[in-house]
Amino acid sequence: MRSRYTANALLNSDPERFGGFLHRTWAAETRPVRSDLCAPGPQWTRLSILGTTAGGPFHDVGTVEFVAAYREDGDSGNRGRLHELSRFRRESGQWLYVDGDVG
Repeated sequence: MRSRYTANALLNSDPERFGGFLHRTWAAETRPVRSDLCAPGPQWTRLSILGTTAGGPFHDVGTVEFVAAYREDGDSGNRGRLHELSRFRRESGQWLYVDGDVG
């Protein structure tokens, strides 16, 4: 989860690199096309993990509930937050984002 947040936070600095990382770490059945993940987005400013279930070294699925704060259009833009319960699955040793419920 933290690596995906970091990739989103750095996306505007290198869209191909970080958009590619997001694409590789997204489950194939729910993943958008790569070009959609390389589009400029808001400036992510903070991540707070509210809770997790499973997701340890002996699990194949897990969830992460988080709140991520952002600003649109730089320092003078509107501020917002994304509250989500994300679902992840481990495949071949790698955790993949499956989907999430935005609250």
